[in-house]
Amino acid sequence: MDTVKQNLSLRKKSTSTLGGSCIIACVCVGAGMLGLPSAGAGAWIAWTLFILAVTMLIMTLSGCFLLEVLKNYPYKSSFDSITTDLLGKPVSCFNNIMIYFVGGILLYAYITSSGLIINQYMGLDPKFASILFVAIFSFFVWHSTRVVDKFSIVLMLFMVASFVFGISGLVFNIDLNGMWRDVNLEQGKFMFALFPVALASFGYHHTVSTMRDYYRDERKAQKAIVGGTAISFFIYAIWLVSIYGNLPRMHFGEIIEKEGDINVLLSSLSGVIPTEFVSNVISAFSAAAILSSFVGVGLGVFDFLADVFNFKDNKRGRLKTWSVTFLPPLVFSLLLPFGFLVAIGFAASAAAIWACIIPALLVRKSRQSNLNKADNLPSSHNDYRAIGGKWSLIVVGVFGVSVIIIHIMTLTDSLPKFLG
Repeated sequence: MDTVKQNLSLRKKSTSTLGGSCIIACVCVGAGMLGLPSAGAGAWIAWTLFILAVTMLIMTLSGCFLLEVLKNYPYKSSFDSITTDLLGKPVSCFNNIMIYFVGGILLYAYITSSGLIINQYMGLDPKFASILFVAIFSFFVWHSTRVVDKFSIVLMLFMVASFVFGISGLVFNIDLNGMWRDVNLEQGKFMFALFPVALASFGYHHTVSTMRDYYRDERKAQKAIVGGTAISFFIYAIWLVSIYGNLPRMHFGEIIEKEGDINVLLSSLSGVIPTEFVSNVISAFSAAAILSSFVGVGLGVFDFLADVFNFKDNKRGRLKTWSVTFLPPLVFSLLLPFGFLVAIGFAASAAAIWACIIPALLVRKSRQSNLNKADNLPSSHNDYRAIGGKWSLIVVGVFGVSVIIIHIMTLTDSLPKFLG
C-alpha cells in the first residue's frame, strides 16, 4: 500500500499541467477558429472579445463543476456513471446521445477534412487518405493519455509557430484607430448570434474526466483546464485583433455571404500582405488544428465510451473502445463524406446541454446528496469544490438554456443578422 501511495505521489509531482493545458487548448481551438472573424464581424472587436471572455469564464466554471462531482467517484468514471447515479438513467441516456452526437460529428468532420488535405498535398485518394489518417493518429489515443499529452505539446508548438508566422504581417499593419473607430453600442444587437459559436469555441468538457484520471488530482486537473481555456482565449484575441485591425467591418459582406470561407478572407487581406504566403501558413495551421482537435476530441470520446460500455483499461479493452470511437465516424466519412454538414449546425445546442445545463444539475444534486464514494482516494482530495455557490449554478445553467434559445432563433432568422 505504501508503495502504491509513493508511486501515486511521484506521478503527481512529475506530471506537468502544461501537457493537459495543451490538450484542452487543442480541443478548444480546432479549425473552428477560422470561422470566428466572420461570426463576430457584426458585433465587432469590443463585443466579440467581451462575449468570448464571458463564455471562457462560464465554460471553465462548468468544467470545474464536473471535477467537483467526479471527486466522489472512482477513477475512470465519466459522464455516464455520474449522470446515471445522480440524475437517473433516462437523463443519462439523453446526455450520452448529445455527447456522442457532438463528438461523433466533429470526428466525422475532421476525418473528411484530413482526407481532402492529404489528397491536396500528396495526391492520395481522399477515402484512402482518411483511412490512413485514422489508422496513424488514432494510435496515440489508443496507446495512452500520456502519449497524447506529449503529442499535444508538439502540435501546440507547431500551431503557435505557424500562427505567429501567419499573423506577423497582419500585426505590423494593424490600424488600431480604425478598428476602434468602428466600435459603437449599436453593434450589441449582433452579439447574440455569436454566443453559440463562442460556446463551441470552448467545448472541452468530454475531456474533463480524462484530465482527472491522468493527474489523479482535481486541483491539478483544474489548473490544466484554466490554462487550456486561457491559452485558447489568448489565441482567439490575437487572431481577431489581427484580422479586424486590417480589414474594415464593411468589407466582411462577401466573406459572410460565402459563410466565412477562409479563402475569401485571405483574398480580402491581399492588399495588406502576400496572399500566397498567408494562405500557405494558414493552411499549415488549419492542418495542425484539425489534427490536434481530432486527437483531443478522440481522447475525450474514447474515455467517455469506455465508461459507457464498461470496457477494461487493457490492450483488448482499449481496442474495443477504439473501435466504437473511431470506426463509426470513419465509415460515415467514407460513405457520405459531407453528410456532417447537415447535422453540425445543431452541435452548439447539443453542446450547451452537456457542457452547461447537465454540469449545473449534477453539482447541485451532488452537493445536496453529499456523496462520498471515492473511498480509494486520499481524504485530502475530497475537499475540492468549484468556486461559487448557488448563484454560480444558476448562471451556468441559464447560460446554457440561453445559448439553445439563441441558436434556435439564429437558425430561424429571428435575430438581427449582419450582412456587411
